[in-house]
This record gives sequence, C-alpha cells and structure tokens, in this order.
Amino acid sequence: MDPYTTHGAFSWSELMTSDAEAALRFYQSLFGWTTDKMPMPEGDYHVVKADGTSIGGIMKMPAAAGGMPPAWGCYVTVKDVDACAQQVAAAGGKVLHGPTDIPGVGRFAVIADPQGAWLNVITYAAPSK
Repeated sequence: MDPYTTHGAFSWSELMTSDAEAALRFYQSLFGWTTDKMPMPEGDYHVVKADGTSIGGIMKMPAAAGGMPPAWGCYVTVKDVDACAQQVAAAGGKVLHGPTDIPGVGRFAVIADPQGAWLNVITYAAPSK
C-alpha cells in the first residue's frame, strides 16, 4: 500500500509547536530522527526522517493558530480533498480550514468530526517528472 495514494490511509504526521528547535532536539534524541530544513514564508519547516524515509514534519506554531497548544496532527489521504470537504457537513462534521493548496505537495483541508476531533485530509500532487 502506498499511503500517499491510498484513500483513507494515514500518510503524514506534523507537530506544530511553540519552540520547533527544542522539539527537534527532544525527538532526535528520543527516536534518532534526522531532518531536512525547508525555508517557508512563515518559518522553517523541518521534514522528519526515520531511517532515511520522510515520515512527518515539525514547525513553529503559525500566528493564525490563535493560542492553540502544541499538538501533533495527522494527515489522511483522500482521492479528492474538495469532494471530501463537501461531504463533511452532511456527515455531521465541520470544515475548519481549506481546502488550500500546498505548493509542490498537494491540497489539504482541516476537518472536525461531530465530537470536535480535528484531522487533516490531503490529496497529494502527482510527482513531477
């Protein structure tokens, strides 16, 4: 199974935190993760790797998060993020953000289930040739 193309598969984990550098030191010492730094307009994004495979990311909490505490978020792959976002309300949930493009990565939205638990859904862009 390819988690980046399989509808319904968990495919990425991401930490938004108040101190990305401290989080990096903690997780690198705990799990032996390596990282690649990607400069972004809102601050550096650190792609986390386990045994050379990209598995997630760590970033400083964006100002738009408005006091949200540091948290890990998961991404679930969907075939069509726009269609998924349209289905959320009918299923009793809410769209909290998006759908929005991530240049070079794909298109994502943040949704919440009827109990308020939030989750990122994403349709990955086709790899460039």
